[in-house]
Amino acid sequence: MSDQRHTQNAAWQAAQQWKARVDNSRPSPGAGGLKMLFTWLLFGAMLIVGTLLGLFLLIVGWAMLPFLRHRMKKRAEQVRASQAQYAGGSAEHDPRSNQRASQQVLDGEYEVRSER
Repeated sequence: MSDQRHTQNAAWQAAQQWKARVDNSRPSPGAGGLKMLFTWLLFGAMLIVGTLLGLFLLIVGWAMLPFLRHRMKKRAEQVRASQAQYAGGSAEHDPRSNQRASQQVLDGEYEVRSER
């Protein structure tokens, strides 16, 4: 009687179908072991290749750091020089310059009004 009750239950039937699909999808014992071995070997080889590639890129990055630092220092010096030139830094420190530092204005135009 309980067997007949289970066959009418939709959940029981779905579970039985799922179990049958799982049983059918299992590989045969001989081929499964060989396939599993090749899968693990491929996975291990990919891990080794990925590790070596990452190590290579890390070393290349470290080797490039001194060149990058030198380039950035040169660029910072250029920026500082252009800012000093824009601000009139050379005219401010050179007493022989025809320009007066007090007359130079960086941002906007200002007018000094005399007091009345």
